[in-house]
Amino acid sequence: MTRLSLFSCKALLVDALALLVDALALSVDALALLVDAMALSVDALALLVDALALSVDALALSVDTLALQVKRFVYTLVPIQRGTVLGSKIS
Repeated sequence: MTRLSLFSCKALLVDALALLVDALALSVDALALLVDAMALSVDALALLVDALALSVDALALSVDTLALQVKRFVYTLVPIQRGTVLGSKIS
């Protein structure tokens, strides 16, 4: 080989090595983005669980409110007297 072709081969090898290092850096960046995306997914899942818990709490409050309204309705229909259970005499 001539001196020029050896120099060209060395230059090509250096360029290839530089491209390999760039590809490795891009792979590391992609991995970091994947880890960030996974962390965001975990955060989103935690928010969904919190929203579900809030929905269950809201449902429980609605049931409690309904129970109080039914109780009030029954008490307005049946006058409560001393010694009775919902208007019926205790034996």
